[in-house]
Amino acid sequence: MKQIKTIIWIAIPVVLCLFSTASTAQDATEIIKKADQKWNGEKSSRGQMTMTIVRPEWKRTIVFKVWTLGDAYSMTLITKPAKEAGQTFLKREKEMWNWMPSIGRMIKLPPSMMGDGWMGSDYTNDDILKESSMVTDFVHTIIKEETIDEIPCWVIEMKPKEDAAIVWGKVVKWISKDEEYLMLKSTYYDEDDILVKTEYGKEIKDIGGRKLPTRIEIIPAEKDNQKTILITNEIEFNIPIKSGFFSQQQMKRLRK
Repeated sequence: MKQIKTIIWIAIPVVLCLFSTASTAQDATEIIKKADQKWNGEKSSRGQMTMTIVRPEWKRTIVFKVWTLGDAYSMTLITKPAKEAGQTFLKREKEMWNWMPSIGRMIKLPPSMMGDGWMGSDYTNDDILKESSMVTDFVHTIIKEETIDEIPCWVIEMKPKEDAAIVWGKVVKWISKDEEYLMLKSTYYDEDDILVKTEYGKEIKDIGGRKLPTRIEIIPAEKDNQKTILITNEIEFNIPIKSGFFSQQQMKRLRK
């Protein structure tokens, strides 16, 4: 009987530990899901954004519109500068395309290009086209809690699942602990666990019927005087839009 009691007392902490780990993992995934829905919209979205690419010797600005439907569809139309206006990017399920009206050519983007900088910026093609899902393609773990600009945050480590086509070795996100689930900071690492870039969410405002950071700054590691700034000028969520909108024919029809 004494042996049985000893086994029980040893087993209880182990079981509680396993339960606690499973619960934390579930909580972390739920937090990421709510943060993702907050930014991308539960069903669909439409927005207009301004991106400024800053380099040591030059700076340029790109204005574009974007439409999304769930995780499977997205369309991005460049409206400025005039030289690149009309260029369109499409993600439809697992296929990605780029329409270049200046040369009348449709280009299919291979998965190997997802880690490349979009339009020469510090955003990747994957950031813009959303090939990967931060909810379903990663394993999430709460690793600590920190405060950013006096806002308490969960710090969640995201590691790619084995079968996911992810360009990062891991991603760490700081998400506000209030009901807003704001993504205030993200760090991106390569497969050797070396920091590649840091992303900051700033200028929190009410926009599109919800509170969001309207200014995103991406700062690459070990590159002085270089960054990309993304300003959300306007955005609507859960708009009526069908999957048929996301087609190669529509890419050619879109106008600024």
